[in-house]
Formats: sequence, structure tokens, C-alpha cells
Amino acid sequence: MRFLFLLAALAGACAAEPKLTPEQQRLNIESFEIAWRQVRDIHWDLGRIDWQAVHDRYRPAVEEAGTVAEARQAMRDMLARLEQSHFAIIPAEVYTSLDRHGASRDFGRTGVRLDLVDGRPLVTIVEPQSPASATGIRTGWEVVGTDSKPLRPVVETLNRLDTGDRELMIARSLNSLLAGRAGTVLTIELLDGSGRPVTRRLERAGARGKLAGFGNLPPVPVWFESRTLHGGVGYIRFNFFLDPEGLMPQFEQAVRSFASAPGIVIDLRGNPGGIGAMAMGVAGWFVDQPGRRLGTLTMRGAKLNFVVNPRLPCYAGPLAILIDGTTASTSEIFAGGMQDLKRARIFGSRSAGAALPSAIMRLPNGDGFQYALAGYVSESGRPLEGLGVAPDVEVRHTRAALLEGRDLILEAAIDWIKHHE
Repeated sequence: MRFLFLLAALAGACAAEPKLTPEQQRLNIESFEIAWRQVRDIHWDLGRIDWQAVHDRYRPAVEEAGTVAEARQAMRDMLARLEQSHFAIIPAEVYTSLDRHGASRDFGRTGVRLDLVDGRPLVTIVEPQSPASATGIRTGWEVVGTDSKPLRPVVETLNRLDTGDRELMIARSLNSLLAGRAGTVLTIELLDGSGRPVTRRLERAGARGKLAGFGNLPPVPVWFESRTLHGGVGYIRFNFFLDPEGLMPQFEQAVRSFASAPGIVIDLRGNPGGIGAMAMGVAGWFVDQPGRRLGTLTMRGAKLNFVVNPRLPCYAGPLAILIDGTTASTSEIFAGGMQDLKRARIFGSRSAGAALPSAIMRLPNGDGFQYALAGYVSESGRPLEGLGVAPDVEVRHTRAALLEGRDLILEAAIDWIKHHE
């Protein structure tokens, strides 16, 4: 969720905030106490921190806050003492917008994915049969503005970020600038492969896939795709570990269709996770030994082992998993566990290191409070939180390759499958 806070800061850094009323001050203090108690009551490893001392240090800052921003910052500073992802304060206006507009009208798509490549916002994906592909936008083109607003100030801010999940925050922040309701028009300014300015008007299409929700989060569109690549290699990609009733049958059908393939590639780049238990189900199509584990989830007073249940007949051929800095949560659990079991080879760049399961509650002051429910350790005994999954083969995009329409990460995986013994 932190990318939302970053965008809010970029958009409203110069706006003056009104002073708090006595009622607002009371609600902020009540919200602080609820968030502090929730951590006290559910955190699985709080013994390493004097949480009462943290309370006593930051409550005065909330009491003395003159603006909403100051009160929020004090609560964020309190949560930062945990040094873990998935503990956050979501501004009321952002949380309300997510809650109110979590319908398909807010998921209009352009068919473009942006990433910072060598510090520049480049198009790394152009979805087939999308508004972007229809207007001739190509991978490797640099985006310099949207709706007449230059991206340079945003990119300069993003390039200064220094957090463990930096790539995740950057990608989400950049791509949110392209978001909007289906039917609305985005004007996008780019530099093509020769550096020439190009302007395209994209009418956002309807959401791809099926809307699915989880817990208190608003629904998001979930999609799945599979196809056969050059040489008969199977390819699977999906954007969330959500909608198990819809996604798991599609996954099964794809794996069965690739039964005689020389290898399978699962592309988890850009997949931020979802329902943790689905990782066990997906792994079951590739692990034939009962009792194997992806890792262990530790809650207050309980542990949950992510045990893989084989789904015979399992696919026994080479398995490649693609990850990057936008691969998070359940995607990391799956990729890291399969790596530990030596059942898959991982290609790309280090994942986000944001693997903890979380929930969101609304606070009395209207803000949302995201909090982690448990800690997670992969099967090898390594925590994924803050560290992420390190690829076996590190490969990154280059602009030259993107301009040629090439995906170096996918190519490396296919080459490994081709020469696998």
C-alpha cells in the first residue's frame, strides 16, 4: 500500500492542511491506541521490542499533532519500529476511494506496463489486442508524460527511494499513473526507439479477467493466460493468487496440456501475491513426494506448515519461475519454496521481500490500518521478509533488447530448459 502514500505525497506536497479540530484530535488518539493494541495483541515476535516504550514515545506526538499529516506520520513512525512490511496507515481519502471504487469501472486498462530500466520509465510489456498495441506503442519506448503532466519530477523522486521493496513501490507508482476508468482517454507522451517524441491517445478498455476480492480488500480483476512457446515450452502467467475457484482449474488444465512439454515457465513478474494457501495447491502439480513443505507461517501461539499435496500425475520436467522486484507475498512463498525444494530454477531479479500475510481495518479517524498477521520462513530456514527470493540466474531488461521486442529473462529460462539434462 505504500505506493499509494507516495503518490499522495507527490500530488499534494505543497497543499496546506487545515488545523485539527478537538474531535479530530480525539479520533486520532483513539486510532493510535487501537493500532498499538492490535500489534500488541497479534504480533508473533513482539518480545524483541519494548512495545510499551514505543507507545509512550509516540503517543505525545499524536496528541500534539496540529494536522492530519502530522498525526499519521507519528503513527507510521510507531509502526516503522517493527521494521516489517504490511504495517501501514492508509489515508482516509485513499482507503475510501479504494473501497468505493473497487469496481470494474476503475480498472480500465491501457495494455502497457512501465518499469524503471536504468533509471528511465520504459514500456516493458504491451499486451496483445490492447489499446496500446492498437496504437503502435512498442516495448523499449520511454514515457515522458501523461495527460500533459511530465514524469520527470515523479521519476526523480522514485529514483531516490531506498527501501527493500523499492522496485515494487516504483512499478506500482508508475503504473497507477496510467490507471483510470474504462472508456476514459489517456494521452501519453513517449520517446520512440530513435528518441523522437510520439503522442498517443489511449481509450482505456474494460478490465481484463474476473473481479475477485479477499478479506477487507476491494475486488481486483484476476486473469490467467497460458500458451506454448517456441520449441514446445509451456508458459503460464497470472496476475494474482486469488479466485481459487476460477484460477486453479485453469492452472490444472494448462499443466495437463503441457504434459509432454520439454519444460514449463511460470511467470510471476508483477504478481503481488494473494491467498497464501494457493501456493501449496500450485506446487502440488510439480512435487510428487508427500509431506514436502514450502515453508512455515508463525502466528501468535500457532504455526502453519505450507505442506505440498501432490496432484498426481505431477509434471516432472524442468520448471522455470520468473521473478522481479514486483514479485511479492504469496508469489515469493511459492518461488522461494520451490527453489528450496530444488524443484525449480529461478530467473530474473530479487523479489520484493514483502512476504507477510496481512489484513486491513478502518480506524475511528477514517484511515485504514494494514497489519501483518504472521511471520514466514521458507523451507531452507531463511526469512523472506525484507530479503526476498534471490534468483538462481540474475537477468534484467535492457532498453536495446526491449526495442528489439526481446524478453531477456524469458529467453534465459527457455535456454536453460533447452539445455537441461
